[in-house]
Order: sequence, then structure tokens, then C-alpha cells
Amino acid sequence: MTAHLDGEIRDGRHHMQVRVYYEDTDFSGIVYHANYLRYMERGRTNHLRLMGAEQQALFDQAETEGAGFAFVVRSMHLDFLKPARMDDVLDVVTWPTAVKGASIMLAQEVRRGEDVLVKAEVRVAFISGGRAQPIPKSIRTLMKADLIS
Repeated sequence: MTAHLDGEIRDGRHHMQVRVYYEDTDFSGIVYHANYLRYMERGRTNHLRLMGAEQQALFDQAETEGAGFAFVVRSMHLDFLKPARMDDVLDVVTWPTAVKGASIMLAQEVRRGEDVLVKAEVRVAFISGGRAQPIPKSIRTLMKADLIS
């Protein structure tokens, strides 16, 4: 069972816990800023997986259809508010804020308890054949259902 590894969706938001290891920190003992991007990428991936849009299945489907498609980060705005340290258990929270034709806007937070450490606004585009394409209806429906809840 991998559900606990993927986190869970509560109240329309995906929650995933990560522990900070020595390798995640810089010389001062705090999480190196780029590692928050890794945590948030895992959060977005697991959010899709729990909604039934597992990326490997999407890639397999793309191969059979020929054109190939992917989600790519188009833009990201980050605010680093407080540091995380080794052995902290962090909650990576992800939720959609808008679903448009070829892109999805997501909000993400990395929290330690009630403290918000990092906030992010992420625009993810859907591409196929090297160009932005409308998001498939099944994925749009899943994301919009999340927006409503």
C-alpha cells in the first residue's frame, strides 16, 4: 500500500509529509532553497496520482496515441518565509486555484506544524507536440472538482 507515501487529499487540498535529511541542508544546517522545489514537485505529482491522473499512465497513453504530452512548469513565484532544519517533518500542501484551457494554477505551501515556511504560486501548462494544448477534459474535470470542494 503506497497511499501514505503519496499523502492524502483533505478538504480539497493535497497534504504530503516529508522529513528533512542532512542531505537536504546547506552548510548552515537549514534546507537549501532548491530542495523546496523538489518537495513541491513531489506534492504536485502525488496530487495528480491521488486524483487518478498518474503520470506514468499518462505517458503510457501518450505513447499509444503518438503525439506525446506532458505537464510543464510555466512559471513559479516563491516566498521563503522561515527556514526548515534537519529532522523537521514538513507538510507540503497543494491545491488548484484556477483551471484554464491549457494551464492550471496551483497554490502550494510548505509548512512545519502551523508555521508556513514557503509559499508558491505555480502555473503548469499542458503541452503536446512541443506546443501548449487544451488540457484533456478528464483532467480538467478532476481539477475543477477539487476547486469546488
